[in-house]
This record gives sequence, C-alpha cells and structure tokens, in this order.
Amino acid sequence: MSLYYDAVKILTSPSPTGGSFKSRIYNARNIKANPAQIYALTIEASKWDTVLKEVIDNAGILKLEPKLTPLLALLLVHDHLLAKNGIAAPSSHPIRQAIERHKTRLKGEFIKARVRRGCASVEQLKDAVQKEKQPLGSAAFYPRWIRINNVRTTAEKQFESTFASYKRVNALSELAVKDDTKRIYVDSNIPDLVAVAPGVDFTATPAYKNGEIILQDKASCFPAYLLFGEGSVWSGGDLVDGCAAPGNKTTHLASLLCKNEKRKKPRQRIISMDASQVRAKTLQKMVSAAGADHFTTVLPGQDFLALDPEDERFEKVSALLLDPSCSGSGIIGRDDVPKFVLPVSPAEERKKQGKKRKRGQDEAGDAADGSVSISATDENEMASTHLDLERLTKLSNLQTRIVEHAMSFPAATRITYSTCSIHLTENESVVERLLTSEVAKRRGWRIMRRNEQPEGLRTWKHRGVRTESRGSGDSETQDGTQGAELKVDLSDEVLEGCLRCWPGDDEGLGGFFVAGFVRDESLAGKVEDPQHGHEDKSEDDDGEDEDDEDEWAGFSD
Repeated sequence: MSLYYDAVKILTSPSPTGGSFKSRIYNARNIKANPAQIYALTIEASKWDTVLKEVIDNAGILKLEPKLTPLLALLLVHDHLLAKNGIAAPSSHPIRQAIERHKTRLKGEFIKARVRRGCASVEQLKDAVQKEKQPLGSAAFYPRWIRINNVRTTAEKQFESTFASYKRVNALSELAVKDDTKRIYVDSNIPDLVAVAPGVDFTATPAYKNGEIILQDKASCFPAYLLFGEGSVWSGGDLVDGCAAPGNKTTHLASLLCKNEKRKKPRQRIISMDASQVRAKTLQKMVSAAGADHFTTVLPGQDFLALDPEDERFEKVSALLLDPSCSGSGIIGRDDVPKFVLPVSPAEERKKQGKKRKRGQDEAGDAADGSVSISATDENEMASTHLDLERLTKLSNLQTRIVEHAMSFPAATRITYSTCSIHLTENESVVERLLTSEVAKRRGWRIMRRNEQPEGLRTWKHRGVRTESRGSGDSETQDGTQGAELKVDLSDEVLEGCLRCWPGDDEGLGGFFVAGFVRDESLAGKVEDPQHGHEDKSEDDDGEDEDDEDEWAGFSD
C-alpha cells in the first residue's frame, strides 16, 4: 500500500534539488515502494486524470470515504479500473476496501464516460482523452522517441517486425496528423533512432520486453554519439559513464559499440556507476535488459569523484561520458512532474456552496488533503527556469569539478559533458572554466571541433551561445536572477563545437546542452586562449572560484 502513499508524497512535496521527475523519485530517501512502480503509476494515471475525475466526482465516493484524498483516490481508482492486477494492496486493506465498496458505481461511471465520448473500447477512450488533453494552439510537438538497440537486434529487423505496419514520413510534423494511419519518422541526426506520435505505447511489445528497443529522448542520445567522433567504429579503449542511472546513456554506448560487431562482443568494456545504491539497481537491470551485461561493469553506489584515476581498473579508459546533476531547466513533457486534474474534495464543494471559511484556510486544507493541482512550476523547482544565481553557481562548480576529474584519467582522450539545462551558467560558462583550468592546460584538452563530430551531429544547427539576456531592476531574468547580461569569452570555434537543444521549437526536444572535449598532445603544457584560439608558453593560475564546501550528493539523470 506504500506505493500510493509514496506517490502522493512525491507529487505534493517540494523538491530541494534539481533533476528530472524520474531522478527525483529514484533519489528520494523517505519512500518504501519501488521507484519504477511509483514512476509508472504517476505517469499512467496522469494520462487518464480527466476521465478519473469524472468517474470519482459522479460516483461521489469522496463524500462517503473520509480517508481518501482527491489525489490518493485518483491513483487508487486508476489501478482499480485500468491496472491488470488491480490495486496493489491486500484485499483486507482499509484503503483498498474504501474503493472496492463502490466498484459497481465506479465501473458504471467509467462506462458512461466512454459512451459519452463515443468510444467502443478502452483503447479508443485513451486516444480520445489524449486528444482532449492536447493544449489548444500548442505549437510545440513532442513525439515518442525510440532507440533501436544494436546489442540485441538491427534497424532492418525492427522495420520488418515491430514497425512493419508503420508508414515512413519525412517530417516530425506529419506525426501529428490525427487519423488511423500509423506513422514513423527516421531521425537524420542519430543512427537507429525513430519517432512516433506521442502517447503510442510500446511497453507491451515483444521488442520492448526483449530489450530490442529502448524509449529514450533524442537529446539524451547526443552525448554517447558525440563521444564516438567521426568514426563509426570505436577504436579506442574502455569507456566510463560516470553519472549513469537509470542507464539510457550506458546502453546507448553499448549499442554503438555493437553496431558493426557481428558477434556483438566488443573488445572494449563499459564501466558504469551511480552514487545511489537504489538507482544503481535500476541501472544494472537496464544494462541486463539491453543485453550489455557481458561487457559492462556496474559499480553500485560509486561516487565518480571518489574514483582514483590511477587505479589499474581504469588504465585502459580512453573516453568518459558525464551527465551530472543540473537545474533540469530544459526538461519538458514526460520527464516533467505530471499535472493532474483532480476530483473535487468535499471541502471544495462546501466552498462552492457558499459556506464561509477563514481566508487562507482553503489553501492549507487543500495542501493537507492532497487536493491541490500538481504542477511542475508550483510544486518544485526542478523543471522550472526560476532558479537563483547562487543555486546555478553551486551546480556549475560541481559540474566543473566532475569534468576536471575526468580530464585527469591517464589514458583519456575524449570526454562528453551534458546537461538538461538551458542556462549559460551550467553550459558554456562551464566549458569556459574547463578550457582555462590547470588540468586542461597541463594535459592538452580542447573542445571537439564541429568538423570532428559525427556526421549526424555535424549538421545539427543549434550551437553554443555567447550571451544570456538578463533583465534589470525588478524584472525577473531567464534563470530567475537579476542583473546585467551574462557573457562568456569563447571563440566562435569553441561555440560551434557546443550543441544546444531548445524547448518549444520544431525539433520535438526539450532544453539540452552537450560539448565534447578531445586531448591534443601538441597543446599539453601550453595555454590555449579560448577567445582568440592561439597558444603561448605562459602558464596561468587556475582562476576558478569554486565552492569547496559544496557537498557531493550524487548524480541525477
């Protein structure tokens, strides 16, 4: 029964840290239920909220069952009506009984809701509800991205089986057409990545259950693909994913290693880790499901910053992928906190009927009984652009430390650094600090130039930015701070080497940033001016203003 209480707790409690909704669940320390079950329940229930509200309101169960809050009732009724095994609690549990006492009435109202929409089946009803929930006039379109896993299959096999009934289209916008035709878009930037209309469920397909396809947003595919550079075959040594859970980027590395391997047994190993023991279990499960466990080593509960680069385990590591904790300001869509339309609580109904209550009592009561509308912007800051400068500075300090640590691995020649943030402070500003850091100058690290990137990313049009506009006076800025324009002192070549994704455009992505670094022995021990791109013989002090007292709290996807 903790599943439902924990879900309510996650949805109604503010988050003190950044990261995606999923990472918030996996990082939570005060929950008992399986994080994957909590995530699945909240995401699925959010797809049905408008219908469930109708059913609960019309059945009137909140008036009859005082132990139920609107949010708790919605989650329970979802599983009662729509989950294969019903409510995940013993039949004798009081809360389950509170729902099942009204099963006839609930079922009747659910059928009425379906009939009102002219739907002959539950699947048709689900499609109708999704259309109802589509914002009017919404310009942004966020498809369902699917990556084909080369460890277990090939793109050709999947087009002949899983996607055999789908019609190929030439533009993402064509996926938005509302008719009975199944459409699929083959991405031009990332190999073996396709997109279908949002809301299409592949979790019940054999390909998904067998680990042949993986649901992964396009932007999060950039880091692993960028790490490979120009070559389609990885000729380097072992690879490290230092911030790995839940495992999408690790399994993408595995897929790229196996793409041109007939025996699916690459000679290189992947070393993957997460500071959280709970998240590491999910990471291991995903690696196993993807068929990559025979050449991937998972280090559970391992803090990347605590690794010794000189350890013999890492003597062959030539590439590192780093996607550390960030503000999550670019997150949209499925990774955002679900927004629920909730049933009317008895308290709200009394208010509507004109009963007087003290000012502020409604809000306090609603928050206590879980009847508030859940939203990313008013419940937490993880998916919001409204973060203060101090918070962003602390995050950028930590991000810089992590990449600097990666630069000290003896055999490392490539690194990718990424965030799901739109803020200059966490992105180009971190790149600027890294390029002028002591370890970068001593070991010859520079940006991976655009012409050195994989062909699919070389053609990506959105590149790094030099400035971030900020308001003045009392006006709020892009990142929730006030002050003058923020600017980085980077050359055009460096900015061209940085890749950006922006939410709300026609690419179907959220906000994302990634930059690649390569080690150039000819630069070792020399200073490269990131503004002018020339070298000199002088050595500068580090010049970084890091907050040494920041606590390391692990990674967030």
